[in-house]
Amino acid sequence: MTVKRMDNVGIVVEDLDAAIEFFTELGLVLEGRMPIDGEWAGRVTGVRGQRVEIAMLRTPDGHSRLELSRFDAPAIASDHRTAPVNSLGYLRVMFAVENIDDTLAQLSRLGATVVDEVVNYENIYRLCYIRGPEGILIGLAQQLGQQTAESHPLEHKR
Repeated sequence: MTVKRMDNVGIVVEDLDAAIEFFTELGLVLEGRMPIDGEWAGRVTGVRGQRVEIAMLRTPDGHSRLELSRFDAPAIASDHRTAPVNSLGYLRVMFAVENIDDTLAQLSRLGATVVDEVVNYENIYRLCYIRGPEGILIGLAQQLGQQTAESHPLEHKR
């Protein structure tokens, strides 16, 4: 059996409106927003009695999606938003951008801050991590040079 595609990455937030504003400013497109509840939902997630509002956003190329969730019930169990990048588990999502400096200028108006600095990776990419809404860790990558859009920063190392 093989995977057909990656459907989406999910991020739990406290302020769904602010997170939607941030990711639409980044260039994602809001596809829809809806409440999720009912006994079936708890059977999927293992969180019985959940009441959640989700927003689904897609990247401009239509190939990737981001699901933002705000839990109204039960209470949030733990908070990993300020975990350092070497913490175990899912940690960040990386976005390819046209111009990293312009993107940072746009997102800084919404409170985004660079974790350390923007670096040049072997004249292939300019990369940085930022803290977005609620401290969410996000990677930004601006391709340099003549590599194809499908290439990945580590592909040439293999």
